[in-house]
Amino acid sequence: MTLIAMAGLPGSGKSTIANGLALALNGLVVSVDPIESAMWIAGIDRDQPTGLAAYVIADVLARTNLALGRTVIVDAVNAVQPARDQWRSVAGDLDVPVFFIEVTCSDERVHRDRLAARRRDLAGHEQTPWTVVENARHEWAPWTDPHLRIDSIDNDVRNLRRAMDYVSSTASSSGA
Repeated sequence: MTLIAMAGLPGSGKSTIANGLALALNGLVVSVDPIESAMWIAGIDRDQPTGLAAYVIADVLARTNLALGRTVIVDAVNAVQPARDQWRSVAGDLDVPVFFIEVTCSDERVHRDRLAARRRDLAGHEQTPWTVVENARHEWAPWTDPHLRIDSIDNDVRNLRRAMDYVSSTASSSGA
């Protein structure tokens, strides 16, 4: 069992890699956006800290499934150090390895186009405006952890292979 924490700006391609890893590793994706959407469907107002609550729920789901021996892939922006610390804490508490994979999109035009074309069936999640990406970019904390950085401009199949190689080679070298 392994914990893989995705990180990246909205629309960068995190979910594509997370879903590919889940299929390849028979893992479980725990995604923050659908959790937050479910809270809104349940009637929790948007003025409440639903984003933070979604990370807390994702933490519980990750812990539960890791304890069952499942590989968990967390699909979230994870822009700030406290979010990343959360996943290190989960892994440490359960004595499982944690791998961080940052997904970027080096071509702003392509990133904007992807974001504009993205259609998600999540109640309450309208199209993400580019200003949200810009704000997240300004809040982005520098990395202090070893991590793999993937540019989603590259081919999805190659990127998935890089992610798989990173997880398997790092796990092998650490004795995990």
